[in-house]
Amino acid sequence: MTQVQNDPDKISRQNLIAIFAVAMMAFLGILVETSMNVTFPTLMKTMHVSLSTVQWITTGYLLTVALLMITSAFLKQRFTNRKLFVAGASLFILGDLICALAPVFPVLLFGRLVQAGCAGIAIPLMFNVVLESVPRSRLGFYMGMAGLILMIAPASGPTFGGIMASLGNWRLIFWSTLPVEAIILLLGFGVMKQFSPVKKVSFVWGQFALLAVSFVSFTMGLNSLTTAGWLSWQFLGGLILAALTLTGYIQVSKHSENQLLKLEIFRNPVFTFSFVAYVILQFCNIGINFALPNYAQIVVGASSLFGGLMLFPGSLVTALLQPWFGHLLDEHGARLPILLGSSLFFVAALCFTVIGQRLTVIIIAALYVVFSIGRSMAFGNTMTNGLKEVDFSQRADANAIYNTGQQFAGSVGTTILAALMSSVKIHGMSYAQETAIGSRLAFGLILTLSVINFGLYFIVFHYQKTDK
Repeated sequence: MTQVQNDPDKISRQNLIAIFAVAMMAFLGILVETSMNVTFPTLMKTMHVSLSTVQWITTGYLLTVALLMITSAFLKQRFTNRKLFVAGASLFILGDLICALAPVFPVLLFGRLVQAGCAGIAIPLMFNVVLESVPRSRLGFYMGMAGLILMIAPASGPTFGGIMASLGNWRLIFWSTLPVEAIILLLGFGVMKQFSPVKKVSFVWGQFALLAVSFVSFTMGLNSLTTAGWLSWQFLGGLILAALTLTGYIQVSKHSENQLLKLEIFRNPVFTFSFVAYVILQFCNIGINFALPNYAQIVVGASSLFGGLMLFPGSLVTALLQPWFGHLLDEHGARLPILLGSSLFFVAALCFTVIGQRLTVIIIAALYVVFSIGRSMAFGNTMTNGLKEVDFSQRADANAIYNTGQQFAGSVGTTILAALMSSVKIHGMSYAQETAIGSRLAFGLILTLSVINFGLYFIVFHYQKTDK
């Protein structure tokens, strides 16, 4: 019998420590996800690569995480929570060492892909542990705290990276996190419990290959925009191949008893439209966490330290308010925090777009506080609200879909905003002036997506009988 069944009002100390350990592992995995963003100008000079190439440090990381997320439902059935926890920590430590010692860019990128295995395992494991060990009456709070990891860690990454770079160089990002991950491994190893039996299930390699090709070709097609253009065979070919392989996966999975991702969950309109809104919020979050530090360094001329620190106030305020965001859902339902958060998100996106080329570090920091509060208030509660509408037997698959979507959205967000920021080429203008105009295009896209989300939430609450 689990703790939830014996006492629905309390969570055991062992379960709390397990949640804390896996949450910290997920936090580190996502923290290093964006911590390299502030080092891009330095890496471009020292390793002689372009912005479209160096952004693969983040895009490749996110894409690898997304591909692992696809397998999370299978991993949960096949391996115990403890084995997954140890595997995630081990991949982080190995990736840390490769990156810290990397002599050239390809080795650094390889280390990042290895390290991404930690986040790919830890994030769904964190949500699964919470869903299995926390009673429904307190699910909003704990899911909100778990969601805090997905919201605060990417925003804290540039700040952390800027501090490490100022204290030494970008390699310190990896050396400093190495002992912390080792401590997390020791802390969680003995308390990680198993709530459901594991079974030997076969892995559907064909379905995975179709989704992997779809994700990779779509991302590479988008990445080619900066060099080849909208009508190039690289861009159009990538999108066509992605569409064909995704269609192939849908057709294969329909006739398979063993589905990698159970697509019938999308028959639930509340889950489906909540998922799309959630993906848009993550697209904007990771995208703007890439755009703002690079804007500050290239356009404003700020150092990597200030480029990262300017996001810290928004991250800190959001971290302090996150428990309240989950409490709002538990007490008042999902409508209030989601629509209020979306409104703040819209206001910040509008200001970024209007001010555009005249942003300063102070203005960016102030607007990012509003942006971060609004997006975070809507983000975690959107996921919790969508998962509440799914049968318990489908929650592992729903969790896998949410986490795959949010990581892939982050990868695409980085790629598209990088493409927009470097898309402007005007004779007589400096690189900084061109980047400023390109950044305004990126902010305009985020503004457009914030408006679209209002329409998605209107559909969600139209279908939902109760939002509590």
